[in-house]
Amino acid sequence: MTNILVIDVGTTGLRAAVVDDALAVRTFEYRTCAPTNPAPGLVEFDGAEMATKLLDAARTAIASVGEPISAVGITNQRASVMMWDRTTGEPVGPGLGWQDLRTVGDCIVAKIEHGWALAPNQSVTKVGWLLANTPGLDGRDLCIGTIDSWVAWTLSEGALHISDHTNASATTNGLRLVDGSGWNQAVCDAFGVPVSMLANVVDSVGVCGEATALPGSPPIAALLGDQQASLIGQGCVRPGMAKITFGSGGMLDVCTDNSTPAAASRHEAGTYPLPLWSIDGRLTWGVEGIMLSAGTNVEWLCDDLGLIDEPDESHDVASRCTDTEGVVYVPALMGLGTPRWDYGARGALLGLTRGSGREHVVRAVLEGVAHRGADLLDAATTDTGLDIHTVRIDGGMSRNPTFVQALADAADRPIEVAPVAESTTVGAAFMAGLGVGVWNDIHDLDGLWQPSHVVEPRPDNDHTRSRERWAGAVDRAAGWHADLSALDF
Repeated sequence: MTNILVIDVGTTGLRAAVVDDALAVRTFEYRTCAPTNPAPGLVEFDGAEMATKLLDAARTAIASVGEPISAVGITNQRASVMMWDRTTGEPVGPGLGWQDLRTVGDCIVAKIEHGWALAPNQSVTKVGWLLANTPGLDGRDLCIGTIDSWVAWTLSEGALHISDHTNASATTNGLRLVDGSGWNQAVCDAFGVPVSMLANVVDSVGVCGEATALPGSPPIAALLGDQQASLIGQGCVRPGMAKITFGSGGMLDVCTDNSTPAAASRHEAGTYPLPLWSIDGRLTWGVEGIMLSAGTNVEWLCDDLGLIDEPDESHDVASRCTDTEGVVYVPALMGLGTPRWDYGARGALLGLTRGSGREHVVRAVLEGVAHRGADLLDAATTDTGLDIHTVRIDGGMSRNPTFVQALADAADRPIEVAPVAESTTVGAAFMAGLGVGVWNDIHDLDGLWQPSHVVEPRPDNDHTRSRERWAGAVDRAAGWHADLSALDF
């Protein structure tokens, strides 16, 4: 049996899992590693704490299986940035999370002065901020990298400063050329970023060094951004195959082809291009769409409204009614993403009557998130011209039967539910196994995907009417804060 270790670093925690050559998770260790919010809009994390916890989790997971590890795969939250001293390996300044908004002004200036469409969730302005605002940098030999770079550095005990194309893409990072061939010198110069501090970009698949900090020094054989790993973990590796991850937010990714995009900017319907993986120097491309809040809306029902005690209860309460009786909820607690990028939109609960009850509101919230999922699919279909026949889903909300049925109805497509809620681990394990010869080709995934179940649209589903009502509700939620709605990145 082949054992593959996956290090999966998320926004609020990290896990180390051992996966076998049947892509079954044998064991995993989870460690909380939440960011801090020192002020509104600021999101920081402790790189040293992250390193300590990921090593502890990895060593514990390896010990629990008691067998050698053949390869290591790394997958991670994208665009978060940190800086460290190349000589001592110590972090310098705070790590800046991908949600951090301190550089909104810098993005606006970049658009005015250079015409660059940079967003605050990209790495580039965060890197510029760290270099401009961290004291005591003179004379220090510094490294700057995304989370994959920091994990590889930690596992290799400072031997590797690397990143892969999915983390260093122009879309995610902002410092890279659109075709992935090199760093964008003009952008680096504008933000005062020496290229010598940046990572060496390697393929997503292939042995790039050893994890000498772990028992047996297993080879590091894959690096991937989390959404790309989730796409691969759900077997979506052919054009027209799509997945949506429903976590705190929602992320749609669609495999397209090997054609390099002309620009990193958003397409007409609100999706944007990004590399899905790179093998032997060849990049495979896709598009991505974002729902800014998904599971967050269910947490809102618990923590703020008190309509349910825990997220899992949303299914039980919603199933007490067969429909919302006209109540519609628009999940725009933090604005709208794809296809209508409106940062000033806000959540809206419409159609209430004296007879509207707790169960109608809870069901409306689940259906609202489902309609936003259908919005992402419509946008991807428009932008790619591909016919997306079915959708594969993972994330916490994929375990909610009421929600999954609502998604099938709103999307008017079959929904295939992943056998594990976190497909990132499976995807990173497969790519690491591919890197050491456990599998021969990425399309070997075709025979490995087995959904836990498939949900079809209901026969009596009035898809056209429900989507028309939904579009009207979104119009009412849009533009609530005109100044924020005017921002465009």
